[in-house]
Amino acid sequence: MLKNLLVTALLFSTTIVIAQKDFEKSLDSIQTLDDVTIFFKKNNTVKGKVIVFNEEKHKTRMAEDILNMGLGSKKYFKDAPQKTYYKVIEKNEIPYYRVSCVYIDGRKRSIKDVNIIRNQVIAKYQDGYRFTDLAKQFSMDNTAKQGGDLGWFTNGDLHPEFERQVIEGDYRKDDIFKIDIPDISAYYVVLITHDKRLIKESKVLKVTEPRK
Repeated sequence: MLKNLLVTALLFSTTIVIAQKDFEKSLDSIQTLDDVTIFFKKNNTVKGKVIVFNEEKHKTRMAEDILNMGLGSKKYFKDAPQKTYYKVIEKNEIPYYRVSCVYIDGRKRSIKDVNIIRNQVIAKYQDGYRFTDLAKQFSMDNTAKQGGDLGWFTNGDLHPEFERQVIEGDYRKDDIFKIDIPDISAYYVVLITHDKRLIKESKVLKVTEPRK
């Protein structure tokens, strides 16, 4: 009886090892985002998703480890109760921009008042007032709470016209200027707070090994 139980246990553990190797092998075959889509169609019980790690936005030790991984490489973290793999599908250096702004709502202020306020903001800044204080005083949206800081952004994160004028304007750090978007009644004073940066990003497949 004991012998039979030992044989059964050995067969069971061998089956698990083979299944784990098959799962890892299927992950090794994934090279592109299209492969990820195909993988999930074939393995609809597997839980996973593609996530983006950004060296500026993600400061954890795990994020640092993943950003240092090579293209196509994978590692796993023993998240109880199941093993979770992270596989690097794409690695890029993306141009990012950082500005602070004062937003004036053209639906609540006349164009005359908009321009008076914006000229006042620019004049005060050039006289030595801190832009963060000016944003807290004059800005008419939630960014006022953080002194107008929009954080790091790249193409596709903000309103297209706002991005276009920042990106194509050939501005440098500490330049201050106006942006008008009449279609949405949005009027800005914008300060370039950082020069353009190439920031490392990795698109990573996070997938949990299915239970056996």
